[in-house]
Amino acid sequence: MKNDILSLSQNLIRCPSISPDDQGCQQVIAERLEKLGFSIEWLPFNDTLNLWAKHGSTAPIVAFAGHTDVVPAGDESQWTYPPFAAEVVGDMLYGRGAADMKGSLAAMVVAAEDYVKANPNHQGTIALLITSDEEATAKDGTVRVVETLMARGENIDYCLVGEPSSSKMLGDIVKNGRRGSITGNLYIQGIQGHVAYPHLAENPVHKAVPFLQELTTHQWDNGNEFFPPTSLQIANIQAGTGSNNVIPGELFVQFNLRYCTEVTDDSIKNKVAEMLAKYGLKYRIEWNLSGKPFLTKPNKLVKAVVEALEKIVKISPQLDTGGGTSDARFIALMGGEVVELGPLNATIHKVDECVSVTDLAILGKVYKSILEKLL
Repeated sequence: MKNDILSLSQNLIRCPSISPDDQGCQQVIAERLEKLGFSIEWLPFNDTLNLWAKHGSTAPIVAFAGHTDVVPAGDESQWTYPPFAAEVVGDMLYGRGAADMKGSLAAMVVAAEDYVKANPNHQGTIALLITSDEEATAKDGTVRVVETLMARGENIDYCLVGEPSSSKMLGDIVKNGRRGSITGNLYIQGIQGHVAYPHLAENPVHKAVPFLQELTTHQWDNGNEFFPPTSLQIANIQAGTGSNNVIPGELFVQFNLRYCTEVTDDSIKNKVAEMLAKYGLKYRIEWNLSGKPFLTKPNKLVKAVVEALEKIVKISPQLDTGGGTSDARFIALMGGEVVELGPLNATIHKVDECVSVTDLAILGKVYKSILEKLL
């Protein structure tokens, strides 16, 4: 298994699949799975390629989910080893996507292959949902596949997302939920004018200060046993023409909330509107909901994941809902159980991204063990 996972990881890393360009990664995977009797369905949307592969036709459906796209490598001269060469030095495999997430994707594919070879007439269905649009807009990838599957009454019962969840050692963290993410693009209107004649103008920055003070100090909730309290951060703020003698006519404020299950996107929007009205501001606001919060409670999937890690890695993982968003937020809309389990995240999106070859081999064994427990 170790050599198979390493070889497939290298083949995938050598495809410079900058999001959303798959660069042939999914074709490599599809050809392998097809040889074992997996049905292959291509679900392309705009410039994004998506693969839905299945072996079996009965319940439950156990799916592996992941993405072949990666973030740009940046200045390649800063890398110790070329970002798309997939070089192995000692126990480490170097390359863009090694940890996020071509390594775990390879481990999933090989685990599924090994399980099917050993259990050709297995119960239930093994599926792989693979996209090339996770690192960029995430508009035509997993979310569109989920919409397609739900429209035809096809659901996923259990899903393992291969995002790099581990922190200090393989398997120490399992993501069983994520906070929601919503961004507000707020434009506060004033009246532009000369700074020497403020009575003929209306400075939106001055008028917005009390509102911004309340916005940034408001206690949205206290969190709960699964999530930390909701947090708000201003990401961008801009006003003026660049001249020191012009009162700006508009103030732009962009803020993001990472919110827990104690609030909703609607309640957040309503509260912000209430604050804006309180201070009599003239404004327009555009909201962008990246994902609602989700939580998988310790049921059958979590139990299988924990047992597999305890047996193979000799570690009792911590269930965690922190961090950013992932495609798990879309899969959770199907109503099944979803968790994220993958390699260490220490080098993701960095120069010299790398992953332990030994860890990938162990991860493949863990994935296979989870299949055995669920099917």
